[in-house]
Amino acid sequence: MKTFIQKPADVTRRWILIDATSAPLGRVATEVAKYLIGKYKPTYTPHVDGGDYVIVINAKDTVVTGEKETDKIYYRHSGFPGGIKDAQLKEVREKFPERIIENAVRGMLPKNKLSPERMARLRVFSGSEHTHEAQKPEKVEVR
Repeated sequence: MKTFIQKPADVTRRWILIDATSAPLGRVATEVAKYLIGKYKPTYTPHVDGGDYVIVINAKDTVVTGEKETDKIYYRHSGFPGGIKDAQLKEVREKFPERIIENAVRGMLPKNKLSPERMARLRVFSGSEHTHEAQKPEKVEVR
């Protein structure tokens, strides 16, 4: 038997819709990462980006457990000396709720040349409305 190697020209992509209120943040992020990588497909090849497009809705209603609302800190740096800033989860949820999902998913993806392309296929919306109805996304339930 020969080992199957998928070629980039043979990749078929689907559109997946995930609701962020259905499960805790970590479970949603792992499901999103699984679909972005394409690891659930029988044609998975590690060096070929064979993942799908993923739409995440209701990012402002993301569920977290424990005291993460106040204990989880997001850091960013301007690049200048002393330019580090931090924000609690509740502050990020008020201003930019999409960043909560994006940061969690970015942390779950492998750190390689394919990850920027995979992150570009992720669409996160703070409310229940999204702009990709024409693509007819398949709704996936996260438990």
